Amino acid sequence: MFDKLQTAFLNAQRVARLATADANGVPHVVPVCFALDSGQVYITIDEKPKTQHSRPLKRIRNILENPVVSLVADRYDEDWERLGWVMLRGTAEILEDGEEHDRAQEFLKSRYPQYAQMTLDELPVIAIRVSRVTNWGNLESGC
Repeated sequence: MFDKLQTAFLNAQRVARLATADANGVPHVVPVCFALDSGQVYITIDEKPKTQHSRPLKRIRNILENPVVSLVADRYDEDWERLGWVMLRGTAEILEDGEEHDRAQEFLKSRYPQYAQMTLDELPVIAIRVSRVTNWGNLESGC
């Protein structure tokens, strides 16, 4: 689904923005760390410094109500010839455990050294089943 240029651009970006919406269509956008693996995108719910009072994060609640999501990874530069972004649209699934969950957690730990210091094994993973990829601008510079 991704061409080589889109894949290289996504792999070069360290953060993306995840857009979810609740059952009423109210949007919620947050920056996330992510990993692209075999055409799937994975985002872990890491150890949050703030207390959640045993209530799932808004992004999780939204996905459970409305699994349609979008993810944008972009590059800004003062030289506007270097601007570019890739947007993914698809359906999100919450992985609580299992082989795919464990593989995603290990892949995310290898991509972000900070995750290697965290206990993620019991935490959920958002898996985005990508159905559409769109891009704009210069994906080549600095990938």
